[in-house]
Amino acid sequence: MKKTMLIILAGLSLAFILPEKKKIKIWMCGDSTMSIKETKAYPETGWGMPFAYFWDTSAVSVVNKAKNGRSTKTFITEGIWQSVIDQVEEGNYVFIEFGHNDESKEKKERYTTLEEYKANLEKFINETRAKKAIPVLFTPVSRRKFDTDGHAFETHKEYSAAVREVAIAQNMPLIDLDKKTMALYEKFGVENSKLLFLQLQPGEHPNYPDGKEDNTHYGELGARLVAQMALAELKVKFPELNDMLIKPVKK
Repeated sequence: MKKTMLIILAGLSLAFILPEKKKIKIWMCGDSTMSIKETKAYPETGWGMPFAYFWDTSAVSVVNKAKNGRSTKTFITEGIWQSVIDQVEEGNYVFIEFGHNDESKEKKERYTTLEEYKANLEKFINETRAKKAIPVLFTPVSRRKFDTDGHAFETHKEYSAAVREVAIAQNMPLIDLDKKTMALYEKFGVENSKLLFLQLQPGEHPNYPDGKEDNTHYGELGARLVAQMALAELKVKFPELNDMLIKPVKK
């Protein structure tokens, strides 16, 4: 009798065990401002690199598929997008941030007109939703450029506006990194904002013996601050993600 009762109790206890929560994936689709860099490019850092370290790896995996030099056009024609959407599962998040290379008229293999750009963004959104995953649009991060009064100059006016239009039309979340990064640069100021970017004097780093003056790509500090701004927005727009962040270590 006791043995029978133990078996019944064991069965009942198993019935109340919650199923293991499925690990979600965050897919990052974009260009060099987001991508993982080769060691030889260090200290150049895409903001997707520090972003990956915010998450509890038992709950979330970040898959950074962003590639240097890609536009929405080449992300499709090279098959990168297809490789993403083939693996996306229900409940995943798909981040979409392009623009720098889409607007490069001098490079025809990358360039997309505004209408093509919007159509490509809509393709990404629709195919993500078809997989019951969650697309998230980002405007492209701003380049570092100031006017004579020391105000950050808008460098993606038409393409960022197109992203905003698509987000409204598709009734979906938008994280406006263009505006946020411009505000960040202004906060640092004309000179100190160089600290956010891949700006090196000759001989300062062995990877760049001749120095480097880059106002598009971030160094470690800039990438981390942009990643933190993106995370702050995500925590508000997707509160369900908050429980998946790494918990601070208390000493």
